[in-house]
Amino acid sequence: MPPPLVVRGGPGGDIDPRIERMNDPESRLALLRFLERVQERDLARTRRWIADEERRQAERRHGLLSRPPAPDWLIERGLSGQEAVYVHVGGCWNAGRRSKGVDRDHARRALAEGVKACPQCRPDTELGFVDG
Repeated sequence: MPPPLVVRGGPGGDIDPRIERMNDPESRLALLRFLERVQERDLARTRRWIADEERRQAERRHGLLSRPPAPDWLIERGLSGQEAVYVHVGGCWNAGRRSKGVDRDHARRALAEGVKACPQCRPDTELGFVDG
């Protein structure tokens, strides 16, 4: 049981009773132990956050490394999805979402069959394709 509070000066006196209790060594030790528990909990939570972030970064790196390489050539389909509209060099900024990766021979064959070459990436030049 803590020692009784001694209030000097009464209401309007010079020492607040809460301050007197804080100066009690047992109360100070209890408060410091409480602070220690709070900080240990906060540190454990921060370490969990760090571990979660390290896991996310490792997953992101793994995903990037296991991603298949970008195709060298693309065939872009029209809105119907049937007819080929453009031939692109792989990685062309102008290739639409309806583009599909193809090999060099398929890209050359598409150009020979009359599919237009993308005017931005110029796959016909890259493939050495000459009209006529």
